[in-house]
Amino acid sequence: MAHSATAPSAPATTAGCPPVLILTENDELLDDLLRLCAAAGAEAEVVHGAPVPAAQWERAALVLAGDDWAAGAAPGAGPPARRPGVLLIGRDLDDHTVWARGVALGVEHVLHLPDDEPWLADRIADALEPAHGPALVLGVLGGRGGAGASTLACALAVTAAREGHRTMLIDADPLGGGLDVLLGAERSPGLRWPALAAARGRLPAGALDEALPHPRGLSLLSWDRSPAGEPLPAAAMRSVLTAARRRGGLVVLDLPRSLDEATTEALCRVDLGLLVVPGELRAVAAARRVTDASGAVIRDLRAVAREPSGPAGGGLAGPELAALLGLPLAGELPHEPGLAAAGDAGEPPGADRRSPLAAFCAALLRHVLPSPGEEAAAS
Repeated sequence: MAHSATAPSAPATTAGCPPVLILTENDELLDDLLRLCAAAGAEAEVVHGAPVPAAQWERAALVLAGDDWAAGAAPGAGPPARRPGVLLIGRDLDDHTVWARGVALGVEHVLHLPDDEPWLADRIADALEPAHGPALVLGVLGGRGGAGASTLACALAVTAAREGHRTMLIDADPLGGGLDVLLGAERSPGLRWPALAAARGRLPAGALDEALPHPRGLSLLSWDRSPAGEPLPAAAMRSVLTAARRRGGLVVLDLPRSLDEATTEALCRVDLGLLVVPGELRAVAAARRVTDASGAVIRDLRAVAREPSGPAGGGLAGPELAALLGLPLAGELPHEPGLAAAGDAGEPPGADRRSPLAAFCAALLRHVLPSPGEEAAAS
């Protein structure tokens, strides 16, 4: 007769998540599976014997069936019905009959420990997260210093969050002073980059999001004002961006013009790059160097022509600027005289939906993102 036990290994971040169901009589295998569930923050339910209660079988986020359980299950006393998300786990690589049992159970995969432990750890963590489509990663670079890339990145994120999109803004420029300042969130609790510099491998997307500040309804990963230390490892950037992309919606990256390993890692993951260039010949000359370096990595890089702050009518027009750079034109950004004063007063870029900057961002996002309703339907 079946009986079950619950292993309360999950932290508060997984409250309300369906549990992982473990079926095995092998104590050594059970210890390994409970350890992997605990590492992923997954609640585990252990069922001994057969048949498996139908309610537990159906509601589990994932079923981990030991090969000993599959081999010993009496005919007609197995699982109530086939379902996705069942893994058959053994230890004996020389036992080829395990594959036949896997086929009979209709499992998703047949695994062997310890060799497949890293894959299994990732699969357990995946089972805890809502199924979202991959996020669009939008990277913003400046054609020269002071071009306004950070301003545009913040405005895009603020606009997207206001319009109901799941949005994460990531400050990838360690020398930029911190985007939390631009958003008025420098005192908001939450993780900054130094706390994630040692990240390696898989980060749970939900846990990362919960740990960050959330100004203006978006998730923000910023640098802080601590003294500059070692460069951010590429592995940390990879782990964070992989988790952010898995979370769905929109990820906006504020990117530096100089390249290091972490920046190159970020550029490789950008779906759409925006190069902000003031309509000045010297700015175009500087932007060509950025295009030669970063444009070779970003799959789709487009120019944003920013109107110079000088006399009206001065400067290069958008089509002319884009042609000089050899890039498609994403749009023209008009000069906004009150933007700096608004920032000094604590109003982030894009917060005023009537401003030219917010209107530019809203128009661009309509072209590259599905509506929030379509996002929800795809989740």
